Amino acid sequence: MKKIVMKFGGSSVANGEKIRHVASLLAKSSKDNGVVGVVSALEGITNQLIQAAEMANKGKREFIRQFKQEILERHTTTIKSAIKNKQIQEAAEQVIKSRIDELEQVLTGIVFVRELTQKSRDTVIAYGEKLSAPIVSGALKDLGVDSTHLTGGEAGILTDNNFGEAGVLMQVTKFQLKKNLQPLLEKGTVPVVTGFIAATQNGETTTLGRGGSDYTATIVGAALEADEVWIWTDVDGLMTTDPKIVPEAKLIPEMSFQEATELTIFGAKAMHPRALEPARKEGIPVRIRSVFKPENQGTLIVQDGKTKATKNGVKAVTIVKNVAVITVSGAGMVGAPGTAAKVFEVLGKENINILMISQSVSEANISLVIQRSML
Repeated sequence: MKKIVMKFGGSSVANGEKIRHVASLLAKSSKDNGVVGVVSALEGITNQLIQAAEMANKGKREFIRQFKQEILERHTTTIKSAIKNKQIQEAAEQVIKSRIDELEQVLTGIVFVRELTQKSRDTVIAYGEKLSAPIVSGALKDLGVDSTHLTGGEAGILTDNNFGEAGVLMQVTKFQLKKNLQPLLEKGTVPVVTGFIAATQNGETTTLGRGGSDYTATIVGAALEADEVWIWTDVDGLMTTDPKIVPEAKLIPEMSFQEATELTIFGAKAMHPRALEPARKEGIPVRIRSVFKPENQGTLIVQDGKTKATKNGVKAVTIVKNVAVITVSGAGMVGAPGTAAKVFEVLGKENINILMISQSVSEANISLVIQRSML
């Protein structure tokens, strides 16, 4: 039996119809394989939760009541569209209502204390995935597949307490994930795990930062020693260039982890570069596929050195927009040790990330590329 981890982003679970399609993809693969689903929040929900947290911090209690009703209605409507069986519908609705009641209590607490810490912010935005996972799991049950839903923490993803972008405690996480998920796979159950969120060893909710759902999928894949991790997106895979700019762009059927990391860092939006690392370390192939064209195989990312070279040498071209170049120059820099370190230290104190560095052979100048928004 092969083991496959399948991750679905917000656009793939935007509504009930799409969730039912996602459930059908999971169900189909689970017939011959052990499958774990990793899901994001419904499209747009995370941003709404961030806004709700900020409004609560301003003491807008009336907004919280209105927000609760809106989010409840959207998820209830989604359940009715994704799940046909009344009993399964009601069970999912009960979970959703209970979690939204919890969310209201958290937001009300923020209203009263007028303090939005990174810890409480994590607690709020985690509800996006906590609300989507039970619906996907319910849709699987509706299709006749045994399923259960778990938060990242319940599944076994444990982190430090760096709220907002927590660091995964990889050794204990791998042990816990295998301990919790392997028995479910062996009895034919499809676990649906929340992407993006995890927990400290004390049970406090944390989030994994940008690209957290992709990261969740590859962490789970590494822990289970999966045969492949599939990242389902709204694009066909990694392309030779941006098809919005060059309509003739072609799909790249296979590339190395190193190539994929470079592409994702410099503009390709199929997944976050950090997410590739757990799979890369364990030698687990990652496949990027289109949820709208499941018959296509997408792009397979494999170990460095195992891909074929292209005839023309260049496999892909990408672009990074809205960047700025800072050049530091002066004759006093020539042969002076530590000059570059001083420049980097100044930028680091301002939390400015450097995208690229270039230094002349003469050592008389250093050029740095940063996001224009950081100027």
